[in-house]
Amino acid sequence: MSPPSPPPPASPPLTRAFSAYGLPAHTLRIFASCGLSLVLWFSAGRTIRWALMWAATEVAHGDYRQVRLIVVMLLYTLIVLNELVVMVGMLHSVRGALREIQMRRTGEETDESLFGALNRATLIFATIYLAWSFHAEDARELVALDNIKQIIEHGIVAGATRDDFGTLLTGMEVWISAAIAVAAYALKTLFAWWHTNGKGKASGMLAAFFELAFAFYGLNAIFTVTSARSEWLKDRAVVATFEGWIESAEKTIPVWKPFWEGVSTVWPLLVDALIEPLTWLTVAALVYGAFAEDTRAVVRGTRLEGVADRMDTRTHSLTRSTMTRTTTGFQERWVPPANAFRLVTRGGWALFGMFCLCYVALHVGMEYADRAFRTSVGTDFPHFWLLFGHPVDFVRNLIVGVLTVCLLAATFDIASAHSREAGETDEEGEASTA
Repeated sequence: MSPPSPPPPASPPLTRAFSAYGLPAHTLRIFASCGLSLVLWFSAGRTIRWALMWAATEVAHGDYRQVRLIVVMLLYTLIVLNELVVMVGMLHSVRGALREIQMRRTGEETDESLFGALNRATLIFATIYLAWSFHAEDARELVALDNIKQIIEHGIVAGATRDDFGTLLTGMEVWISAAIAVAAYALKTLFAWWHTNGKGKASGMLAAFFELAFAFYGLNAIFTVTSARSEWLKDRAVVATFEGWIESAEKTIPVWKPFWEGVSTVWPLLVDALIEPLTWLTVAALVYGAFAEDTRAVVRGTRLEGVADRMDTRTHSLTRSTMTRTTTGFQERWVPPANAFRLVTRGGWALFGMFCLCYVALHVGMEYADRAFRTSVGTDFPHFWLLFGHPVDFVRNLIVGVLTVCLLAATFDIASAHSREAGETDEEGEASTA
């Protein structure tokens, strides 16, 4: 008599999903579990950021100006890359607190290493970062720091009237920046091709670095050319005609000027409240490997969908391959947030509303808290906040950055849990656990 066959392996239990209205509580639960690692990641990132900025301002001025500016732009590229690495690292550090990740581990899925997540996600993250001009804040901070150092060293009048004042990122010769941009583009294409074909352990991160370098050196060349030709452009017939049309429309169409003034007022608020949260949620979905083809969906319709056919059969393994064709444009700016909106609404409209509400409340609330703290402290000591403003800013940014990561992770977790409950999983993945 043959021995009885062993029972089939049990499928991972599906626990009940969190309610969308429990998003704040789930966010705080993740923070309680992973707060220390998030604080360490953020602090290390800020330390590296300030070290790179200090080095850039130190090397910027002196003999061989063009060589120095090349190094400054290289350091600026590393500053932006550091922001990408820290964000991916913070998102990756809370994986263990997510029930979606725990379900995958129960299903005997191999957990992805931090280096694997960095190599896979930074290239797409760099494209989104550039498309939405998040790097502009890094540039403003670097230039402001250099200007302050110039004023301190040379005085207010002498420092502000120097020829190199405020030209830290825009003073490079056109032919130099253009040549470096071309070389960076060639290297970016090479490493992207390697990454597409699974060659090179760090090919994804290197492709992201050269993507950033191509953008920044190229922007320097474009800025220099357009600045030198600004007066010439003003006298061109096409430009003059277009400006005449605008002036005529303002005079003849009664609602023209009020309409565009209203748009200019409402649009930044719309971006801050809806588009920006969805953009960061796109990054979280890329880092975690979202449910049921989410990585393909996040970049569907863009030129980032370069290796989408090389997907494994497991649900979360759909994000093991990186989308590598990374020239930014209209599609890369709008399609990922639009598809992230579609993904988060799998958890219901209530989840989408709570996510945006919590995101705005966190950022606006911390701005008011910072203002209230500075007002309550108050001081007659000259330059008090010039000395102690940076520690306060660090604490504010630390709280916002850490809680934002927890909010993104919690939103992803709730949306993926609702998706599992609704049966929106990959058919082959379901078959393998049946």
